Amino acid sequence: MRYKSEGIKVIASLLGEGGYRMARNVSDKSDTKHRIVAATISALQRSGLPPLSYDMVADEAGMTRQAVRYHFPDAEALMLAVCDCLADAYRTALINNAARLEGPQRVDMFLDFYFNLLDGTRKPKDDSAYDAMMSLATGSAAIRDNLRGQYKIVGEVMSYEFRVSYPQLSPQAAEELSYLFVCLMYGHWKMVATLGVSVEHNRLTRAAVTRLIRSYCETGGSEDVVTQIWASDG
Repeated sequence: MRYKSEGIKVIASLLGEGGYRMARNVSDKSDTKHRIVAATISALQRSGLPPLSYDMVADEAGMTRQAVRYHFPDAEALMLAVCDCLADAYRTALINNAARLEGPQRVDMFLDFYFNLLDGTRKPKDDSAYDAMMSLATGSAAIRDNLRGQYKIVGEVMSYEFRVSYPQLSPQAAEELSYLFVCLMYGHWKMVATLGVSVEHNRLTRAAVTRLIRSYCETGGSEDVVTQIWASDG
């Protein structure tokens, strides 16, 4: 049980236990803001980024355009709130599922979840919203930093889980694996959710990750090609 409790604490610490969803009950104002953010995600999922407007968000939320602009007068602030809300859906699902598992089972849970193969818990349908965020990140340093931070947190969690489940891995190898996993996961969903490649490829990529882990366990990975995984160029 010690592994379980310590592991949950580490995951909660890395992912954060607050999040936008938990904060929305503080007041009516924050609840309204959450409603606007949820409506924005819904509109992005249905129509993508180009036609998104305050009017579309207002219609989706069932409120006036003026009300949306009152709570989010700055469009970038609304998009940053969307980023936080998207991340919170994963945070909640992962912490809830990790609480039921011990030992190496947790690595399998994480991997199955991200490739939508986990029984009882489905990966959020948010790929169009994330596509929009990535597009906006090209022109917004704040959104770019937010998204990079989100993926880094996922990587840090996976690095921890890899080290615990596969003690033969060096810290460097575990970090490399975590980075490669995030890259594979992101690229996979661009092919499946955005470009329409069959969802049957979920199992293909999941199996590839298992082979990648096995390879690292057998070979030890690369020789410090990058001195600091997840470092940025600013």
